[in-house]
Amino acid sequence: MKGLKKKRVLITGGAGGIGKTAAARFLEEGSRVVIMDQDDEACLRAEEELPTLEKSIHCDVSSPDSVKEAFAQLHRTLGGLDILINNAGISLRHRFMDITPEEWKRVIDINLNGVFFVAQEAARAMLAGDGGVIINMGSTNGLAGYHYYADYNASKSGVIELSRSMALELGPTIRVNAVCPGFIMTPMQEAEYTPEMQQAFYEKLPLKRLGKPDDVASLFAFLASEDASWITGQYFVIDGGELAGGLASQP
Repeated sequence: MKGLKKKRVLITGGAGGIGKTAAARFLEEGSRVVIMDQDDEACLRAEEELPTLEKSIHCDVSSPDSVKEAFAQLHRTLGGLDILINNAGISLRHRFMDITPEEWKRVIDINLNGVFFVAQEAARAMLAGDGGVIINMGSTNGLAGYHYYADYNASKSGVIELSRSMALELGPTIRVNAVCPGFIMTPMQEAEYTPEMQQAFYEKLPLKRLGKPDDVASLFAFLASEDASWITGQYFVIDGGELAGGLASQP
C-alpha cells in the first residue's frame, strides 16, 4: 500500500487475534508499530513472534488514566502517531434477559468507552503533528440485530456513529473510518462457537468460508494508506456476504 513505510502505528488489542495479525501486516508494509494490550503474557508472546515491533505497552483501554500513561510511553517510543487501529474489544455470549449490570458495564466500558478514550488521545497527538488516520473497530453486529449479543451489538453500533462524528470534526487533518467484520475466526470466536455452530454459519455464507484475521488486516492497511486518501466518515463491511443474505437475524 502507498505511504505506509515508516508510519508510526498504534494497535490496541494488538497482542492477539485480529490485532496481532494487523501488527504483522503493518510491519510488512515497513511501518513502525506499537501494540497496546492488557494481557502482559500475550504481549510478551507477540514480541517474540514479531521481533521488529517497536514496543508492547500494558493498557486497560477502559481506564482513562491507563490510556494516558500508555500514550506517554508511546510518545517516548515513537515521538508521535500517524495511524491508530482502535481494535481492543470483548464479547460475551448470553441471552438479553441474562445480562447482568456488571457484564453490561464491562462490555460498554471496553468496546465503546475504550474506543473513545484511545481515539481522543490519538487525535490530540495527530492534531499536534501532521495529521493521521484513525480506524475504529466496529462490527456487523452494530448494523443488524444478532441473538445473544445485545450488549456487544449496542457497543458496536455506538462505535460506528462515534467514528462518523469524529470524521466530521477532525477533518481535514485526520481521516476516521470504521471497519465492520462479520464472523472472523479468532480465539474469541472459537471460545464462543462450537465446531458445529461454525460449520452451520459457514454453510450459509455466499463465499463459503469463514473470515480470517488477514482479511481484516488487509482492509486496515488499505484504509490507512494514501490509496484511501479521499475516504473518511464511512463504515466498511467485511463479512463474506453475511448481511446480504440476512444471516444476522437467524439464531
